[in-house]
Amino acid sequence: MHAYCPFAQLATGGPRITERLELERLRTLIDVGGLIVSELDLDEVLGSVLEAACKLTGARFAALGVLNEGRNELERFITRGIDDDVARMIGDLPHGRGVLGVVIDHPEPLRLSRVGDHPASYGFPAGHPPMASFLGVPIFIRGKAWGNLYLTEKQDGEFDDGDEEAIIVLARWAGIAVENARLFAAAEARGTELRRANRGLEATQAVAVAVGAEVDLDRVLELIVKRGRALVEARSVVIFLLDGDELVLAAIAGQGRRADDVRIPVRASTSGEVMQRGRPERIDDVRVRLRIAPEQFGVDDAKTALAVPLAHRGEPVGVLLAFDHGPDAAPFSDDDEQTLKAFAASAATAVVTARSVQRQRLSDALAAAEYERRRWAQELHDETLQALGGLRVLLSSARRANDLDIFGRAADQALEQIEQEITNLRAIITELRPAALDELGLAAALEALFDRHRTINDLEISHTLELSAGDDGAPQLDAATQATVYRVVQEALTNIAKHAEASAVTVNVRLADGALVAEVTDNGRGFAVAAIGAGFGVTGMRERVLAADGRLTIESSEAGTIVVATLPVPQARPSAGATVAKRPRRSA
Repeated sequence: MHAYCPFAQLATGGPRITERLELERLRTLIDVGGLIVSELDLDEVLGSVLEAACKLTGARFAALGVLNEGRNELERFITRGIDDDVARMIGDLPHGRGVLGVVIDHPEPLRLSRVGDHPASYGFPAGHPPMASFLGVPIFIRGKAWGNLYLTEKQDGEFDDGDEEAIIVLARWAGIAVENARLFAAAEARGTELRRANRGLEATQAVAVAVGAEVDLDRVLELIVKRGRALVEARSVVIFLLDGDELVLAAIAGQGRRADDVRIPVRASTSGEVMQRGRPERIDDVRVRLRIAPEQFGVDDAKTALAVPLAHRGEPVGVLLAFDHGPDAAPFSDDDEQTLKAFAASAATAVVTARSVQRQRLSDALAAAEYERRRWAQELHDETLQALGGLRVLLSSARRANDLDIFGRAADQALEQIEQEITNLRAIITELRPAALDELGLAAALEALFDRHRTINDLEISHTLELSAGDDGAPQLDAATQATVYRVVQEALTNIAKHAEASAVTVNVRLADGALVAEVTDNGRGFAVAAIGAGFGVTGMRERVLAADGRLTIESSEAGTIVVATLPVPQARPSAGATVAKRPRRSA
């Protein structure tokens, strides 16, 4: 900020200032100068200058006119001594004609005993108080006229040389004070602008990180509208996503209500136009500009809006709508537009990424389901169907022999084979949905699973099951969580039996830090890390864990494989016989 030396400015008046100003008035000038120079509010400075001018000269009326940019008329006129009633009677404030304009055209002091006698005088409007004596002095800032001080009606006669010199000094003080106040205001404005820009940048970065870390579409949309609303201080924010020729309401935050299946046409809506043009639009009157009333999608009594397109790599994704800036529903500013525009770029990328992950998950889920169907079809074909075919051949041969002894031995063999297939079918049914899981809970179902693998696959399985129970002995885990853990352990053991060539397995299922951790470790031959996820068994495990908002990690080496599933423990009613409920998903 440029610094001024007030006493250096005063010294430019020469020695005659101190000669013609009495000591008391000089002291008053110094006191007033220090006061107004220390003031940094421009309006306060101007008011203080007028008060000081009246005090120094004994004038009844004082005015300060601020020049326009062309310095040819007044754009602001401030008065002292005229009350509000008189001001209303006078009407419009002067713009710098007549005697006032003389000081504008010739920026030098003008002193008159009777202002009405000057050739440039226009006279006074009706209701104007009488004014005779006049003193006008220009105010300079950086060598250029900035405004004028006007004084009239000295209480004890005409303005004299001492009055003129005092006002000249006061005008110099005023120029210094006004420049300081203007520089301070400019510095404050720049500081505020920088702080706002910095806050916007920090908020945009924080939002981008928060949104970018999410892959669930519902959660991404929720974050976008909530963080977007906070970013521009909006009363409400909604997001529409493109779906064919329509925009579909996907999420809303703030003072609004979410309506289901709200669709607006792209071609017949302002939001659609904004998305297609790819340029934001500030709307100062929602009723006039927004062709579809915001009440239709849950925002009531909106006055102003800011519409920002969502696009990813040049392709339209949707539109973000913010309503009513701040508590007064003021119009959104250019800064708000630029901030929300930058945020929208990150938001669009997050939406596209979440949709891509969603499509990939659906593809993986379908592939896993198809793999499961093929697997059970293969099991039924290789064991049950072939056994039934062999049984048919056995009984047909015995029938053709027409020998009761042969037929009896065949019947005995058939009964034995049927018994075996009943056992096999029970095993398959248990694999599909173990009764123990529904009737006795997770621990009993896992115990039965371990026993089957020990018997059928000759695996040495050691296990630890640390599942806390309620006072009534019922499991605290809900049915969905129990089923997820069971399926993960089941699939891990199946993969070990088929592919790992392992002899020992350790299973550890425990509750820790509000989560349920299931860990399966084997001493098999392992497999390449790059191959993890290639099999649909692993895909199925991953999908089950992700559906429960959990995390699955797999580490494999020549020393064996470790599968760890970590699941949040929901607050659920304890029920050992509860059925598995599908997790509700919000529609986007």
